[in-house]
This record gives sequence, C-alpha cells and structure tokens, in this order.
Amino acid sequence: MKIFLRYVGDPGFQVGVGEDIGVHQSTVCKTIWRVCQQIICKSNEWIRFPSTEAEFREAKRSWSRKGKIPNAVGAIDCTHIKIERPHRHPDEFINRKGLASFNVQATCDANDIITSIDCSWPGSVHDSRIWKNSDVYRIMSENTSGALLLGDEGYAIAPWIMTPYRNPDSAIRENYNKIFCRERVVIERVFGQVKRRFPFLQNTVRMATYRVPSMILACFVLHNVAKYLQDEDFDDVEDNDEVNDIVSDGIGDARVRGQNRREAIAVFLSGSTSIAADE
Repeated sequence: MKIFLRYVGDPGFQVGVGEDIGVHQSTVCKTIWRVCQQIICKSNEWIRFPSTEAEFREAKRSWSRKGKIPNAVGAIDCTHIKIERPHRHPDEFINRKGLASFNVQATCDANDIITSIDCSWPGSVHDSRIWKNSDVYRIMSENTSGALLLGDEGYAIAPWIMTPYRNPDSAIRENYNKIFCRERVVIERVFGQVKRRFPFLQNTVRMATYRVPSMILACFVLHNVAKYLQDEDFDDVEDNDEVNDIVSDGIGDARVRGQNRREAIAVFLSGSTSIAADE
C-alpha cells in the first residue's frame, strides 16, 4: 500500500518510486497492480448509488440538509483523465482538446462522497452517451420516489435529471439557475479533490491502456475511504475546465415532463408556492 500511495500521490516514474522505497522497478510495477486489484474488489462496498425507496429517501434528506433543490440525491458530471496515445484504436481516445483520455462519469452526494463511477469510456465519447448507457441512468429513469440528479447543459433534461435554463428570461428562472449552479458545483469540487489527492490523475497516466480504468476506480474508492477517515480535503480547487457541448433537451414525453418539473422547482425556489415537483 505504501508503494501504491507513493505512486498515485506523487506522480513520477516507477523507477523513482522504487529508488525512494528501496525496491526494484519490477517490484513496484507488480505491487501497484496487485494493490489496485485488491482495492477495486471493495469498490461496491465504498461506492454505492441509491437503489431502494428507503435509500432514495435517505439520500434526499441528506441533500436537503445542505441544498435547496427538492428531491435531489446528487450531482453528475464527467471529467477527462489523460493517457498516453494508445497503439490500438487511438482515434477513439482523442477528446475535443486533441488529447488522448478516458472520459469518466461520476455522481456524488452533498457530502462530497462518490456514489457511482463509470471509467470505461474513451475520451471521444460524449457525456450524454455515457449517461444514457449507464446503470445510474436506468436506476434513475425507473425510480418511483421522485429522486433527481443535477447535471449541466451536456445532459438532456428529464424528470430524473435537472439542468439549468440556457437563457433565463425571468427573475424566477435566474434565481433557479443561481441556486442550481451553486449546488451542482459539488461534483466539480469532488473531481478537484480527487485529482489533488491523487496527482497521478492530473498528469498523463503512463501505463497500459487496459489498466487505466482500474487505477482510476481505485483512486475514487480511496477518495471515499479518505472521507470516511476524515482526511484532509482540498476545497480550494474545482475541476471545471471541461467545456461540454450543449445538447438538445431530449425528445418526447420525458423532455416535456422534465421541463414542467424544472419550472415547478423554479417557482418553488422563488418562494411563490409550496412544492409540487415530486413528478
């Protein structure tokens, strides 16, 4: 574990880690991967998304202690982890900035705890595609508790995911956007904390491409462990350098119901009426 934490906590080459600790580079390589596998075996214990009515109720109560948006259970976003250009299918990993990366989707609660993560998608894939193919999307779209997530303009609005107004044309909508942005920023703060805690993720990850998702997952698991242990936080930085394409507000009934729900929430946040936005 000392070797693993040294590697992800102070970016450098395995040779340097070996010299610092007094072991051969080959031992460092084998140890890092072995420890990584042991950590991700515990991922389902440390990273859990609500799935039952009782869990959704508790998640909503937890959010309401710090936030104002009713029925929210978390925020969602994606962040890119840079990698070396792969030899196989390299174009799939090139993101809009022209860099090779994995596009990592995560959700978190109001306490900066990661509640889900999907780190299997190459950098060329858009956030909205990752979302619609994720287990979290299925859970949220099927939930009957009225729970919702907060996402940015890279996501299509639906009853289970709220987004900001693009061009707010009233005081009520401007107020909604102000509150929404203040509460959704928690996921950007979490990404910043994880990357500050594990600088390995800030720089170009130099290892076999197939191993990168496991290393990313291990770091996010350890973030939650650090939260549990009340380790030092890194609140002075946010990972908000991603520029998302604005997508359409979705299609069909889900879009209309999502827009209606957002309007009801906006009115509620303005103090004009009691909430009737449970969907």
